[in-house]
Amino acid sequence: MEELIKTNNPVTLSFVEALLRDAGIPFQSLDHNMSTLYGNTLNHIARRILVDGDFLVQARQLLRDAGLEKEADWSLEEPS
Repeated sequence: MEELIKTNNPVTLSFVEALLRDAGIPFQSLDHNMSTLYGNTLNHIARRILVDGDFLVQARQLLRDAGLEKEADWSLEEPS
């Protein structure tokens, strides 16, 4: 599994999960409990969405098409 996005923004997380579900891309959402438990006191605990490596390119393109590239850390590591 590869990290697709990491954020504290619940709207972004919900949107990304909906995009992935609609595209049929399997994913896992991690750190939900830690973010909920400590999110207000420790702002650096963010939720992560992971996808299988076979779907990573497709999932990243999906986020680019939705205008969410700047929300993801990988937007800085790949040339456009």
